[in-house]
Amino acid sequence: MERLTKAEEQVMQALWKLGPSFVKDLLASMPDPKPAYTTVSTMVRILEQKGYVEHEAFGRSHRYAATVSKEAYAGKSAKRLLKDYFAGSPGQLMSHLLEREQLDLKELDEILLLIKKHKRK
Repeated sequence: MERLTKAEEQVMQALWKLGPSFVKDLLASMPDPKPAYTTVSTMVRILEQKGYVEHEAFGRSHRYAATVSKEAYAGKSAKRLLKDYFAGSPGQLMSHLLEREQLDLKELDEILLLIKKHKRK
């Protein structure tokens, strides 16, 4: 799965949120400052070439849909993050989160519950 640029990820986030959409709908859902219509149109065509998006033609208009789920992309991105920044060590990532992020007690309890759940497996 090819890594996406920040702009491509922004388009994918909109597609994952909205579902199958026309370029005008994707553009409307994006935060300000919005990119140009032609920029979003180019991005979806590039994403289609990369295999992340497919389209359905309605005359001269196209409705685009994601072919890669958000969960699948997130999983690949998490693996890449572990490999590139934490030497492949989930422990180093957890250490980073615990030491450098402001986690509240609820988040810490959720992490402990996940650890206990996976420990039982």
